[in-house]
Amino acid sequence: MKALKAGVLAIVAGSLLVAASAQASNNLLGQLQQAATDGLNSAGTNSGTGTTSSLTSLLNGGDKALTSTSATNVAGVLQYCVKNNVLSKASTENVKDQLLNKLGIQSASGAESKDYQQGLGGLLKTGKDQSVDLNNLGSGLTQVKEKVKTKACDVVLKQAKSFI
Repeated sequence: MKALKAGVLAIVAGSLLVAASAQASNNLLGQLQQAATDGLNSAGTNSGTGTTSSLTSLLNGGDKALTSTSATNVAGVLQYCVKNNVLSKASTENVKDQLLNKLGIQSASGAESKDYQQGLGGLLKTGKDQSVDLNNLGSGLTQVKEKVKTKACDVVLKQAKSFI
């Protein structure tokens, strides 16, 4: 009789585990579906970033996708890149100083240009009301976000050199 009770208890316990596992799977599936929906919704924002897929397209899309529309924004983003250790101060100092001098910007606090101030804050203006916020690259993989940030800073440095 004890063996029968133990067998029944084992069957009941097994059934409960299977039911709990199925519930956990349903919850996980629901969470994955919600994350996919959120990712698709964030990909439709005007920043052009958000998901790993959209970040990868920025990496593979050539320099144009990460090119600023104004020299003042380039100057601001260049300083953002140095401040956030994406580019070294030594490699950019001369270019940054020449560009700021050419634009008539004596100090970061003295510059009144909206494009420049946005650049200092990490907002790369890419045209037609489009921008890439280097501080908030969305929900993509961290490695991909860092590569996008590095590429954006490299493109901005090249662009700065072309302006001087």
